[in-house]
Amino acid sequence: MKTICLYFQIHQPFRLRRYRFFDIGNDHYYYDDFQNEEIFRKVANMCYIPANRAMIEMIKKSGGQFKVAFSISGVALEQMEIYAPELIDTFKELLGLGGVELLTETYAHSLSSLGDYNEFRTQVRMHTEKIQSVFGVTPKVFRNTELIYSDDISEIVYDMGFRGMLTEGAKHILGWKSPNYVYASAIRPDLKLLLKNDRFSEDLSLRFADYSWTEYPLTADKYMSWIASTAETEKIINIFLNYEVLGSLHSSSTGIFDFFKALPQFASQKNITFSLPSELFENHEVVDQVAVPYPMSWVDEEKDCSSWLGNVLQQEAFREIKNISERVRLCSDRRLLQDWLYLQSSDHFYYMNTKHYNLFSPYDNPYDAFNNYMNVLSDFILRVEAQYPSSIENEELNSLLTTIRNQGNEIEQLEKMLKKYESLPEKQLVTVI
Repeated sequence: MKTICLYFQIHQPFRLRRYRFFDIGNDHYYYDDFQNEEIFRKVANMCYIPANRAMIEMIKKSGGQFKVAFSISGVALEQMEIYAPELIDTFKELLGLGGVELLTETYAHSLSSLGDYNEFRTQVRMHTEKIQSVFGVTPKVFRNTELIYSDDISEIVYDMGFRGMLTEGAKHILGWKSPNYVYASAIRPDLKLLLKNDRFSEDLSLRFADYSWTEYPLTADKYMSWIASTAETEKIINIFLNYEVLGSLHSSSTGIFDFFKALPQFASQKNITFSLPSELFENHEVVDQVAVPYPMSWVDEEKDCSSWLGNVLQQEAFREIKNISERVRLCSDRRLLQDWLYLQSSDHFYYMNTKHYNLFSPYDNPYDAFNNYMNVLSDFILRVEAQYPSSIENEELNSLLTTIRNQGNEIEQLEKMLKKYESLPEKQLVTVI
């Protein structure tokens, strides 16, 4: 019996306002609140909320047979809380029906796994805690930003306690192999992997509304027939998508919602089920290991990381923010730490992409994106320098901060003891002394 693992990514960055050179050192607020609210509410109304209602309907009508997984970045969750709290309620309703799994990723949807492993671990922990606080569940499966994966990343993910991870089924990695099985990391064989099926995923993400496509229009019946006709031994079909496929990338007028609502019915007719990632990892054996010496992702034809770090602009920006990471992690200033997270979202680097036109970029061109980001980053670095001067080495600074914290704890304990003694009767106080 074949089974479909349907997974959706949900992410929205905090977009930066136009930050001029003369703002550096004078204005420490970096975000375009109007644009962020407008875009998030628009996407929520066009996509997230109607898509969640469709998923709720699909689960109920299928008697719980339909199942779906999501990863929601921490910064997207923050915007839900600010701009669309009703959206969180619909996710809670979905979770209450069963058959829904939430995955862990980096909090800021960042590129930290490509060069700052300490930050990577920190953000994964933060994201897990955010999911726990909002939804009351603890994710078991990991999914990195944009499905970025490599052997080195798999080792860190395994060491953090995960035993299952989602990633891309890139042809340059698989070769003749099929993505329709459970695989494992080449250096951590106990870390199981689900690999995206490019064909069936991109039929929906790229080709669904393409009038020039020879298979247009795509119906749920036809789609399930294709899946049913795959090799008998290939039991798992991993369909990994951006949630904005429903209603945003493909408007409701294309029939995308009706298509999805019909999937459970035609899947049942073809004897095809739906499964969650954790169920597949638990119930299916690994058929082979995959070696990925260089990071891959699910973006563009190359399936690499060049969309974020492929040119000198992106590399310079990434190098600058990475250089101050250790010093930022020493601080306890909540505003600095918040800005630090928001500035790490991969979108800022994607806007600097010179490979192709970026439809979703708020900038006129990649160079404007770079200049604006570097202006913001320059001001941020000045704020970090003001609190933690670069003239002091990181180890020395860490030692000083530890001493200060210890002294603060000691003073707090002494103050508690003083208050305790002050509350004692005079006779008892004499006895104590």
